[in-house]
Amino acid sequence: MTYALEIEGLTKRFGDKTVVDDVSFSVQQGEVFGFLGPNGSGKTTTIRTSLGILHQDAGEIRLLDGLTAAEAMPRVGYLPEERGLLRKEKVSNVLRYLGRLRGLEKAEAYDRGLELLHRVGLYEHRDKKVEGLSRGMTQLVQFVASLIHHPELIILDEPFSGLDPLNVQLMKEMLAAEQQRGATIIFSTHVMSDVEEMCEQVALIADSRLLLFGELAEIRRSRGANAVVVEAPEHPDSLPTAQKHAGKAGQVEYRLSDELSPEAILSAYSSTGIVLSRFEQVMPSLNDIFIEEVSNVRQNR
Repeated sequence: MTYALEIEGLTKRFGDKTVVDDVSFSVQQGEVFGFLGPNGSGKTTTIRTSLGILHQDAGEIRLLDGLTAAEAMPRVGYLPEERGLLRKEKVSNVLRYLGRLRGLEKAEAYDRGLELLHRVGLYEHRDKKVEGLSRGMTQLVQFVASLIHHPELIILDEPFSGLDPLNVQLMKEMLAAEQQRGATIIFSTHVMSDVEEMCEQVALIADSRLLLFGELAEIRRSRGANAVVVEAPEHPDSLPTAQKHAGKAGQVEYRLSDELSPEAILSAYSSTGIVLSRFEQVMPSLNDIFIEEVSNVRQNR
């Protein structure tokens, strides 16, 4: 098995504060990997340390099946959370400059930049200065810059920030094409539905420590069902309404607890003669798992 990123025992301190504490996980080549955590959890520090922007206090980091950050950087695309483009320069010039930094020839960098601007709908803005772009446009230009050299590893820190739904979908489609090409994609986000849609494996970090790491589907299965979805023309009044969450017409979701089991729900419907068109136990969402894990950490501080 080959890895795009391997982190073993990573620790990073700023003065007396430990912001990443003995974190270990790995990302297989060719997968889409979600790196999750609340604000201040250590995500961005982990990413920057992995890329050699910061130096770790302990631990080992290997990129692209064994390379150091310095060796791997020409083959890595990085979209930071903060805007970092040259604001007084034209968009096309900025992309050409960043492409040249990644090893492209001058003409190739320029042509590739224009091609990508076409794809994200910003070609007509190629001669505008960066400072004249909206927040969303600037994010798309930075995204383009991270792809311009056909990287093998793409690391995106909050990539969908500031984008409208259409551009989020466009970015997802472009990332899917990059994965099809063979690239590995690592991204952090606070939008759990995006992770569930795109990622095969995830890591969750909070208060500088790794809480979860593994295949997303297996993490959800390991928690067991936490709700039952019922679709029926009507619903019995005997079930606790506090546990009922309305869905689409005729559908409700009951949150399971020690007092409310799937059997009790089914019995309530059967005893009133209500005919069910759907009765399904569902696994916890990634959002549920995120809230539970992070809440537990904060309660145990």
